[in-house]
This record gives sequence, C-alpha cells and structure tokens, in this order.
Amino acid sequence: MEQKKSTPTYSAEFRERGVRLFRDHRADYASDNAAYRAIAPKLGCSPDSLRVWVQRADRDAGQRPGLTSEERARIKELERENRELRTANEILKKASAYFAQAELDRPFRK
Repeated sequence: MEQKKSTPTYSAEFRERGVRLFRDHRADYASDNAAYRAIAPKLGCSPDSLRVWVQRADRDAGQRPGLTSEERARIKELERENRELRTANEILKKASAYFAQAELDRPFRK
C-alpha cells in the first residue's frame, strides 16, 4: 500500500517568523533563491514553503500584484455558497416538477 506523503502544517506565527527572518537576512545573499535555500533549512521547512509565505506576505502588504489572503478566503466562501445555492435550486426544480406531475395525474373535479 502506498503511503501518502503528508505536508506539515505550520502555525501563522511560525510562517511570520520565517518571513521576518528572510527579510532581515535577504541582503546577505546574492539572490532570493539563495536566501530561501539557506534560511529554510534553519527553520525546518522547504525553500518553496518559505518562498510562498514571503510572496503571500508581499501580496497582503500590497507590495506584489495578486489576490490577498483575505480576498482568496472571500472567493472561496462565495464559491462554496454558490455550490450550495445551485444544489438547493436543483432540489427545488425537481420538487416543483414532481408536484406539477402529481397535479396533472390527479382526477379532475368540477
């Protein structure tokens, strides 16, 4: 049986500390990638994780184009709500069709 590789979840405080560490020491390295590769092992995370955290922090601060974390959460909530409303609408359509058919099948009264 294959083992599914689990991704560790890091607390918001840990991610913020990683971003701070990157920003404080970025000037010590030739490039962002070199900084990610050097700093991430000290934190115990992957360089890609650190890169994503820094980019997200930059977007949230308006320093990088793209959706902020708040906007992403809002879109996700609206998509969930939209799915629920579509499901409810389908149920109502089916119920309406069922009752309309039952009305047609009922004997006519004068």
